Amino acid sequence: MSLPISARRTAVTAIAAAAITLAACGGDGSDARPSVDTLPVIPTSTSVDPAATTTAVPSDSTVPGSAAETTVADTAAPTTEAAVTLPDSVPVGSNAPATTAVLDSTIIALEAVGDFEAPVDLAWRTADATLFVVEQDGLILPVRDGTAGDAVLDITSLTSANGEQGLLGLAFSPDGTHAYINYTNLRGDTVITEYAVDTSGTFDVSSRREVITIDQPYDNHNGGNVMFGPDGMLYIGMGDGGAGGDPERRALNVGELLGKILRIDPRASDGAAYTVPDDNPFVGVAGARPEIWAVGVRNPWRMSFDRQTGDLWFGDVGQNAWEEVDVAWADEGAGRGLNFGWSAFEGTHEYNDDQPTDGVTPPIYEYRHGNEGCSISGGAVYRGSAIPSLVGWYVYSDYCGSRVMALSAVDKAFQQVVPIAPSSTVSAVREGPDGELYVLSLNGLVSKIVPA
Repeated sequence: MSLPISARRTAVTAIAAAAITLAACGGDGSDARPSVDTLPVIPTSTSVDPAATTTAVPSDSTVPGSAAETTVADTAAPTTEAAVTLPDSVPVGSNAPATTAVLDSTIIALEAVGDFEAPVDLAWRTADATLFVVEQDGLILPVRDGTAGDAVLDITSLTSANGEQGLLGLAFSPDGTHAYINYTNLRGDTVITEYAVDTSGTFDVSSRREVITIDQPYDNHNGGNVMFGPDGMLYIGMGDGGAGGDPERRALNVGELLGKILRIDPRASDGAAYTVPDDNPFVGVAGARPEIWAVGVRNPWRMSFDRQTGDLWFGDVGQNAWEEVDVAWADEGAGRGLNFGWSAFEGTHEYNDDQPTDGVTPPIYEYRHGNEGCSISGGAVYRGSAIPSLVGWYVYSDYCGSRVMALSAVDKAFQQVVPIAPSSTVSAVREGPDGELYVLSLNGLVSKIVPA
């Protein structure tokens, strides 16, 4: 039996409070930088040549503000000014044009789709307009015509929604015949699992197949994103393993899967549960894991490909001071072999001084903990038709903030950030099958971005 979504809502205050850092732990209560023996790190000279698509971050960054500041400041509702660059927000691109198209945020609103229990992700199949909402405690529910159906998958016995753990991500194969979930098991390790899906969108639990399991040393920074790229490969966002400050220096260690963006073909072959694409950048590099696509991320909680350009966008959650938006341009490899800098840098600010600082691709935008928030929830580039002036803008939010934001870039350079709608405890901004965007909040509400 299907129930109206509003009839399904239960109290989620405790879950949301426990998961205040789920959108990925913007501060761990620790800014320690322990002294450790040097681990193998990303090669500075190998057969891979990411330098052609990277820009070194200057060590004498002129970004204002203290990197130790952790106070969450003003979280007032967004203004209605057409173009606002918020205080303590810093464009990294130095050649941003002086003028930009105006985005009138007063024409944008949020329309409630329904209430859920701690929604953290949303996905859809190419052949079906059904939205599948992922609840952190282990359920996936289909939404058709504003009504939530019975769960198509229940893994509540396999996971526990504690803090940043639980069922965290969902992706359907390009042909819609299989689904892939990203969750932490009862030991806290990351598991990517495959299910066959029939034409009605029903998951075949008997077809369950574990694709890859990745050990997690701590209970936070689990990443959680799983998605298919324009190339048909499966991309997995992996946090650095947790604790605070990358204590074991995993993010730049190419012998580790943590602190990376991974790229695999999830189909089994030659007796293996998945296949490593031959064109992955670290294939054949001694001591490196071939699954790695890009390195140097702290916790890429939500990633997305621009459906029009193929550019890869993601929000990477900072340590105690800076949040960042990263982009890997499609015509430069969509992230292939890139080093996004953590934990040598937090944003553009030097962090662990025992980590290499060369060959780093800086964020396109960063903001200090303050009025924009303290834990970025990544989003997607708007390619819908309902709001023409929003087309091409990257829309995201912050778990600690009170606004949905839109970021514009021209010629690969930052232009501006505009607050477009009030919202709170946002876990993700996700794209629907028609390019329209949805805002998910851990307070239970899923909303669609619509014209006002």
